Amino acid sequence: AHNGRYMIILKAIWNNKMKIEKYAAIDIGSNAIRILISNVFILKQKPPLFLKSSIVRVPVRLGEDSFTSGEISKKSIKMMIRALKAFRLLIKIHQVKDYMICATSALRESSNSSSIVKLIKKKLNFNIQIIDGRKEAELISNNRIFENLNSINLKNFLFVDVGGGSVEFSLIIKSKKVLSKSFKIGTVRYLNKSIKKRIWNEIEKWIKSNTKSLSKIYILGSGGNINKVSKILNIKEGNPLTLLKLKILFNSLSSLNYQDRMYRYGLNPDRADVILPAIEIFLKVAFWSGANKIFIPKIGLSDGIIKELFEKNHNQKLQKL
Repeated sequence: AHNGRYMIILKAIWNNKMKIEKYAAIDIGSNAIRILISNVFILKQKPPLFLKSSIVRVPVRLGEDSFTSGEISKKSIKMMIRALKAFRLLIKIHQVKDYMICATSALRESSNSSSIVKLIKKKLNFNIQIIDGRKEAELISNNRIFENLNSINLKNFLFVDVGGGSVEFSLIIKSKKVLSKSFKIGTVRYLNKSIKKRIWNEIEKWIKSNTKSLSKIYILGSGGNINKVSKILNIKEGNPLTLLKLKILFNSLSSLNYQDRMYRYGLNPDRADVILPAIEIFLKVAFWSGANKIFIPKIGLSDGIIKELFEKNHNQKLQKL
């Protein structure tokens, strides 16, 4: 399918019938700050084709400050400004048509978020949008999640996006999102022991009450950690990850110390600690929902931002989910 699309692109470029635009999305998360730059191939009477051009991720863990002391430290602010300066250069080099910067729970919950946003506007002329969990879920659902998944016709899904500061849930029935909810149980919160038992109880109740009437349900997993799991286990695109394989990996990772985990599985320092709580979240969700398979479409907030930028610049709505 991919080869067919590329042939269409090459022919269209050769015949000067295609327009190519670039967009950039900056995601200021709780565990990292990342930029995605994408090419959008526009051909008349064809849906736009989005191809990732460049992805850069820097390990600035804002959640470590926000979820413990309640504000972002001066050291983290300096690192954030340095990262955004580098991203500004990338935006100029790639000559993007438009860009958007979104910040999630870590910046949203810090007491000095307003002053940080003003400082970055003054220093870099960047406008940061601090979004809530509902908006985050909406942006993620901008993606055509089912496009590269195998055997998903008329199935029910619980979409689970695990971040550093929050987890977004969406219930999808026959390819239509019917319900969304955000909870403060991200991986960085987990490491900092700032998740209350009450929240776990709320999540269990929400999942069980909304999935009990479904005879069969699958999980759609999103986020850097589940994407890394997919890579470690060599899950081919479109195929599901079984709960058994996930449990075996979790036990293996749990048996290793931090350094051995990095070395054996090729994990970066800021991934080797958060991957365990992320897997534990997925295992809990699977148990409460009754799901035994996880599909991993490898999309996220940045991809959704790119699509929203395209919609804004072309005044057209793309098909979601």
